[in-house]
Amino acid sequence: MEQRRPGVGARARYWFDTTLARGTSALVGWLVAVCLALVVPASAVLVWTAPHAPAGLSGKLAQVWHLTGETLRLSGTTGTPLRVLLSVLLALVALVYVSTLVGLITTGLTERLIALRRRRSTLVEHGHVVVLGWSEQVFTVVGELVAAGANQRGSAVAVLADRDKTAMEEALYSKVGPTGRTRLVCRSGPSADPAVLALTSPATADAVIVLPPDDARGDADVVKTLLALRATASGDDATAPVVAAVRDSGYLPAARLAAGEHGIVVESDTVTARLIAQAARRPGLSLVHRELLDFAGDEFYPASHPSLVGRDFGDVLLRYGNACAVGLIRDGVPWLNPPAGTVIGPDDRILVIAADDDTAELADCARFVEEPLMADPRPRDTRPERVLVLGWNRRAPLILREWGRNAPSGSVADVVADEDGATVRTACDTGDTGWRCVHRRGDTTRPETLYGLDIASYDSVIVLGREPRPGESPEEPDNRTLVTLLLLRHLEQRIGRELPVVTELTDDGNRPLAPLGPGADVIISGKLVGLLMAQISQNRHLAAVFDELFSAGGTQVHLRSAADYVHSGQEASFATVVAAARDRGECAIGYRSHADATRAPGYGLRVNPPKAERRRWTTGDEVVVIAGTGTGRASASGRVPRSRDARDERDEGDERDERQDGAGDGRLGGDSRAGDGADPPTG
Repeated sequence: MEQRRPGVGARARYWFDTTLARGTSALVGWLVAVCLALVVPASAVLVWTAPHAPAGLSGKLAQVWHLTGETLRLSGTTGTPLRVLLSVLLALVALVYVSTLVGLITTGLTERLIALRRRRSTLVEHGHVVVLGWSEQVFTVVGELVAAGANQRGSAVAVLADRDKTAMEEALYSKVGPTGRTRLVCRSGPSADPAVLALTSPATADAVIVLPPDDARGDADVVKTLLALRATASGDDATAPVVAAVRDSGYLPAARLAAGEHGIVVESDTVTARLIAQAARRPGLSLVHRELLDFAGDEFYPASHPSLVGRDFGDVLLRYGNACAVGLIRDGVPWLNPPAGTVIGPDDRILVIAADDDTAELADCARFVEEPLMADPRPRDTRPERVLVLGWNRRAPLILREWGRNAPSGSVADVVADEDGATVRTACDTGDTGWRCVHRRGDTTRPETLYGLDIASYDSVIVLGREPRPGESPEEPDNRTLVTLLLLRHLEQRIGRELPVVTELTDDGNRPLAPLGPGADVIISGKLVGLLMAQISQNRHLAAVFDELFSAGGTQVHLRSAADYVHSGQEASFATVVAAARDRGECAIGYRSHADATRAPGYGLRVNPPKAERRRWTTGDEVVVIAGTGTGRASASGRVPRSRDARDERDEGDERDERQDGAGDGRLGGDSRAGDGADPPTG
């Protein structure tokens, strides 16, 4: 086929681009040519049309030169050629001098403005929050702090990281959005340097949040930053309470010591592993945790109502119309899901889930309860479980141990990963003979690997992204996870069954891309940990609450079939569900609609609905409850008094508290080996 010859316009543009590519001289030449092409003709028109124009051609040309010189600041002197040449030379020298002077002044002002923008001055703030470090969690933490300060005048958040200040501000404003009343201040420098750290005025802050960097040395950097905070303090209480996070449990003791008595250290990998293990049995739990941790949703708040003093806690469950009572705060210690017969004392505060700290209103909701619609409890399924784990990372051993802790005898965990078998067997060797682990090596992104599995035989599937390898993009683990989910979704369609899939992603932006069925759950590990740290920094008394909820045993959040509480196919009020849960020793706080399970943004979840709300409960609907031992484990620094119906229920816990040596202080998501004997922190 004959090639078409470029047109004149295309060749002209190509020639022009080629000349510009020659450098500064070409640019100057084009500038002179364009200026002369515009100025000379315009000057000629002015001279030839002037009323008193010179008569001769030479006079007119001299006048044109004079106008051109004045316009271009080239003097425009007329006369002999030498005189004209010298005048042009002097004009060029003056032009270079003035241009250089302007350039120097501009450069100096620009450097000064940049220095002012970097603002190395010390913050003059009180009651602000200091965020130290930079990772993907910084956007979640800052966003939550902005939401928390939306109704507070003069709130401020200071971010210190070893990055360019302008780049930090642009990234934060881009992902967080408008900050409203909250002032966002960034400082650049290493957070482990006490001199730089002092710029954020940690002594006058309400809280200091230490984020773990994304690299392998992150935990060591966190400990170093905590030590720098101690170095900036002039006394024992000179620094604000600290909330920090480490990934490796080996750094937990050192981080606690560096954080001090009032510091709280979150072990992020353990918290994430427990959430994944819990969600593996009931996908959707991460949505509940996210709702309870997000300042934009309903959260935990203490409420005081003197009219409730002397009543049983079971009665209090139906005394709030727009809030859900879930426990007590007694002697400063949160007590989740106490026995229904627990008497409310004059110094007790009710722990409620509400939209805000002042919105919980009393109402008699017992009149909405319809006892004939309450279902009889069904026996719990205790058959052995089968879970399929696709992928492997540093959290996989913790997930398997947490899952195996509550697995019925005879349960099996099949692990399919491109990992050495000895590594997997060592991780699964916990000494627990009630369950076993089977390893099969394979690439979970290959169709032949997944199609060779009996997917329909598993009760749940856990998909994990591998650790980023050297030279690999940070997005690669999530990319591989999305491929695995796509293959799983295809298998679901082939077998005609919705698989309970729990997926771990690192980037929340990939959640809308994940091909998931209604029974699937997505856990954004970094985001949940960031929400947790932000929540504790604003409500330190809730550290013990979240430690209990995320613990390996005790009181936890559960998703249970709505058929266990009300008859399927019947229309009933949420108050009826609350009453049915109370009869089982549980606190109902919401529900998840199966019909809306795939619809963003709520995915069918409704936390803290009005007690009077009526709906038709269908097969597949789930009720969100807080349930567990109900023993109200207290820390070594306090006791939870006994209730009417459970006078002896606390004896064993009291003896255990006496054996504790304050190990629970400042811990959240501690060593998974601690088990049920570990106490929550007192904050």
